[in-house]
Order: sequence, then C-alpha cells, then structure tokens
Amino acid sequence: MGNETVYLNGQYLPLANAKISVMDRGFLFGDGVYEVIPAYFGKLFRLDDHLERLDNSLKSIRLQNPHSHEQWRNLLTPLLKKDLDQSVYLQITRGVAPKRDHAFPQHVTPTVFAMVSGINPHSDPDNGVKALSIEDSRWKLCHTKAITLLANVLLKQAAVDNGCTEAILFKNGYLTEGATSNVFAVIDGVLMTPPKSPAILPGITRDVILEIARKNNIPCSEQAIPMDELRKASEIWITSSTREIIPVVDLDDEKIGDGKPGALWKSLYKLFQEYKLSLR
Repeated sequence: MGNETVYLNGQYLPLANAKISVMDRGFLFGDGVYEVIPAYFGKLFRLDDHLERLDNSLKSIRLQNPHSHEQWRNLLTPLLKKDLDQSVYLQITRGVAPKRDHAFPQHVTPTVFAMVSGINPHSDPDNGVKALSIEDSRWKLCHTKAITLLANVLLKQAAVDNGCTEAILFKNGYLTEGATSNVFAVIDGVLMTPPKSPAILPGITRDVILEIARKNNIPCSEQAIPMDELRKASEIWITSSTREIIPVVDLDDEKIGDGKPGALWKSLYKLFQEYKLSLR
C-alpha cells in the first residue's frame, strides 16, 4: 500500500504522496460526489453510462464537471493494467475553501482524485451470502452518488455486526436497495428490481442486467416490491460495479428458496461473464 499510482489534480503520483488540504470541503462537509467504474482487460466498462451518472450527480450538487467525457477517458486510462480486471474510484469535491462556511465558496477549483482497485466478483455457484433487512434511514437524494456516506456506513456495519454481507433497505414497507448495492428478486418467475427514483442509486450494473435479461427473453420488471413479497422470493441478488452479481441465500436468518444460489442467478452470471468477454 502506498506505491500504487493515483491521479490527483493533474498529477500521477504514488498514493503515499497524494495529499489534500484539511480545508478541502470534501473533508469538512462531505461536499462532493464519486463514481466507481469497472475496467476489464484494461478497458473502462460502460464509461459513457458512468460519466453520464457522474454528470447527473455533479448537477445535483451544483458543481460543474471539470472535464469532458473524452478527457476523463484519457485521464483515467493510464491508471489501468491491461492484464487485470480493476475498478476506478473517482472523486470530485468542491475544493479547498479559505474558511469553513456552509455556503458555496467563490472561485474555488474542484479537487479531483482517482485510484484503482481490484475486482473480485462472486463466482461460487454453490454458496451465496446472508443479508439483513433494515429501515432505510438515508437522505432523499440517494440517486446522487455523494461522498456523504455515513448513513450507508452505519447500515452496512449493522449488517456486518450480524454476520451478514449486506443490509437490504426498505422504506414505508417497500424495498429500496442495499447499503452498497442494488437489489433484484425473482418472484413468481419474474426478475424484479425497484424502479429508478431519488430513493435509489441508478446502478450501471443494474441496467446491464436488465439489458441482458431482455435480450435473452428472461421475464423482468422494474416495479415497487413490498418487503413481504421480497421475503417470498425464490431468489434475491445484490449487484454493484465491483462485486457484479451476488446471490443472497439468507435474509434475516430465513432461507431464500432452498438456501442455495438459484438457477436464474447461475444463468445471468454466465451471460454477464460472456458479455464482458465480448468486449475484449
């Protein structure tokens, strides 16, 4: 740790040498957004989709994007290794202000940081993970990929404290998403996920799964899912850019289906891997 090359404000340098001011508004207020972009075989995956989401997040917090999509591609690609599957973490804050004041500072340059990590998708066809259902206590702008993640951290830790991989969240009796993921369920043979709204992050992996399902004539639907229906699901999945598709086999100490990854997860997982390989 420390020797990896990262990008910070126009420079590529070792992680150990990357420093920001304590007056950065990301540090003081969580005033910023982030994006996580997978890269397979050294190529950024669905980059335009990720950058469109970044555009929307920046617009939501009234911060201008410092780069064009093509500039982002040229900026991020040198961080990648062609023989590895990786993910890029990109963070933009409002920048370093002369004083701590909640109001937006004037004439401040955004802080731009990017680093790369490995990807380790779930690939065990025989075992899934446990999840815990928790009331969604987050703010009303969950479609903004903000760095203000304390609520998510606390929800995730509650799951970990109970021996679970993820917290599956609900509000007013309906599924929203996971603390760090989107959620899918197979109910009466139909693959379902909540529709896009300010209550959930519009996941890129979520969109890819729906595209693959439709292309392969797998019945799927974006619709509200009551928690009592979720508990009756034959399969539940959590999805994200860095973990891809993970089967949940236990929710609140109750087995989902037969307690093993389901047939549709195995099929979609295979189709997802084939789709990745097609991009080489």
